[in-house]
Amino acid sequence: MASGDDDDPIIEEIDVYLAKSLAEKLYLLQYPVRPSKMTYDDVNLLAAKIKPKQQRVELKMAMDTNSPNYCRSKGEQIALNVDGTGYEESNTYSVKMMDNQTFSSIQATTSTSRYAAAIFRKGELHITPLTGILQMRPSFTYLDKADNKTREREAGNEGGDSSQDEGEEEAKAISVRFARPESEQARQRRIQSYEFLQKKQAEEPWIHLQYHGIRDGRSEHERQYLFCQNVDSSDNSELVKTPKEYLTMLMPPLAEEKVVKPVGPSNVLSMAQLRTLPLGDQIKTLMKNVKVIQFASLMGLLASGTDSTAVLRCIQQVALLVQGNWVVKSDVLYPKNTCSPHSGVPADVLCRGRDFVMWRFTLERSLMRKEVTAMIKLPPEDVKDFLEQVAVPRVNRGWEFLLPADVEFVRRHADVAQRQQMLWLGIQSKLEKVFKFSKDDFMPKNSLLPEPVHVSGVQRLKMAQDRAQEKQASLQRDLDGKKAASGGIRIKQEPLSDGEAEPMDTSAPLPSSSGLTNGSLNGYPVAGRTNGGSPANAPSPQLLDFVTATFGKNHVLTLNELKRLFSLHLATMPAGHIPFGPVSDHMLQDAVLLSRCKQIMVPFPALTSATADEQKVFGLWETGEDFDKHRHLLYEMFTKNYRLRRSAVQTRLSETFGDVSKADLDRLLKECCSSHGGLWYLKGTIPS
Repeated sequence: MASGDDDDPIIEEIDVYLAKSLAEKLYLLQYPVRPSKMTYDDVNLLAAKIKPKQQRVELKMAMDTNSPNYCRSKGEQIALNVDGTGYEESNTYSVKMMDNQTFSSIQATTSTSRYAAAIFRKGELHITPLTGILQMRPSFTYLDKADNKTREREAGNEGGDSSQDEGEEEAKAISVRFARPESEQARQRRIQSYEFLQKKQAEEPWIHLQYHGIRDGRSEHERQYLFCQNVDSSDNSELVKTPKEYLTMLMPPLAEEKVVKPVGPSNVLSMAQLRTLPLGDQIKTLMKNVKVIQFASLMGLLASGTDSTAVLRCIQQVALLVQGNWVVKSDVLYPKNTCSPHSGVPADVLCRGRDFVMWRFTLERSLMRKEVTAMIKLPPEDVKDFLEQVAVPRVNRGWEFLLPADVEFVRRHADVAQRQQMLWLGIQSKLEKVFKFSKDDFMPKNSLLPEPVHVSGVQRLKMAQDRAQEKQASLQRDLDGKKAASGGIRIKQEPLSDGEAEPMDTSAPLPSSSGLTNGSLNGYPVAGRTNGGSPANAPSPQLLDFVTATFGKNHVLTLNELKRLFSLHLATMPAGHIPFGPVSDHMLQDAVLLSRCKQIMVPFPALTSATADEQKVFGLWETGEDFDKHRHLLYEMFTKNYRLRRSAVQTRLSETFGDVSKADLDRLLKECCSSHGGLWYLKGTIPS
């Protein structure tokens, strides 16, 4: 402590006093819409009033109508709109011109316990706690008054003098209604409503004040109360603390703060809060909100990198498979001891009725509402609620299932589909006993989804050989037909020397006149394109448009991130409108290469935790700008190292293109890279 005191000696000690004379009457007024050097000290203040409980203050100040900055025509027009042409005592502007302005206050902070006004005099610091900090802003209530005048004038013109010609009003019967007792929830909503708050604010009366200027004698007298009236230390016990108490005040003990989560409507789902829940709760919450969803769309809503096996395990607990899509279970929507919000029907009856609707959708695409209502015998409102959750009405076709049949999911997850089929058989047997029907009564002509067929490996091999033989025979017939149609055209065959085979030409093909290699488009290789032919499975124009637009916003993307964005795009499309068809990873990569993008071969470290899709990095190659050459050079640098320093990029750019501005370097790094630990990585390649 001695060495510390020598290094930082005490220069002066100042006594601090707590003044209490104005402790509950001192307000700090701020004027945020006016510069600090333009004060209102010399402005004529016409009136002032306050509501102490609400800490509301209104000041009425005169305006300088002779100022060159004042527009007299606008001032007269405003006064005419507000007060009209008559002269009354209640007029806002007495001289038929806007000659005053009202300032109304709002609270800058609700807690002023840490704020005080201080004044320093003769080596003593006197502080007075503030009661409130108010921001004074111009009030525009006169515009409301002008609108009321206009409405009254229009109502008078429409009504005319018809009221003078009316006779005595006839007696009318009055119906008396008694209000229901107000529930606690309704009372809380009423108390928090804007109308109730306005009513409470209007109940407190205004207290009119007398204003004294800054140089007035009364103001000088009141300013003396900012000094402590009794400087005896015994009366300032608040400032007399032991060292331990003082340290406790400076550094209070840590206390666990209770975070009050904002209460939103029950039908509003926050994705940020959703990601904090366990996976099972995430899926349950999502299913309760969406009611029906495809598995690919569900994976797009979950966090990137979520295990699909875990998702499948969790979704089977809260949803059932209908036409390859997942529909939330009835007991999740209608828990025990609840009832219908429309008719009051118990939850178990609702679950049976809704299960019947979903079971029917496993057999056919469309249902007739009348047939369903006649079978389950529930109120029409509940039946409509069941159908609106999973179907849409179609003209002359009844209610059609909301999403198309996801045959691809059933093919990939045949075991899950078979397990769900067994569950539906159990549900069907229960429904047959309750509603007294047979499955044959509802069997459609064509099944929606093919039942999974188990084929062994030997059978698959034999089937493939049979198909190959059949195709070989048909191809041979086609070849013979073409030879016969060729007529007398003969193909010259060059004789070869005995015992010597002609070597195959393995040299590189000559460049064509267009400069494009065979099997490429726009200089980029195309998967599945044969020589001189068209793509075997080319991406659709809609898919190319999506990829082009995506890389226009994000210049660098990994395949994993692109798949996530594509899933989100599919989830936002209208139900039943998916123009892409089935899109595989290879098709998505082909679409990227056809969209003026290239794959960047980033040398990831040997012990990287990145998945295969995360290691496939694609970057926008051509935009038609001169800036493309900077991007090409950056991509080339990232093919040699997966992370770079900013100085290295700047040096390489300067060596290649001369002086590069800071703005161009910032743009390049911002578009293509992300920073972590002082190093720059291509977007999506930062190690987790």
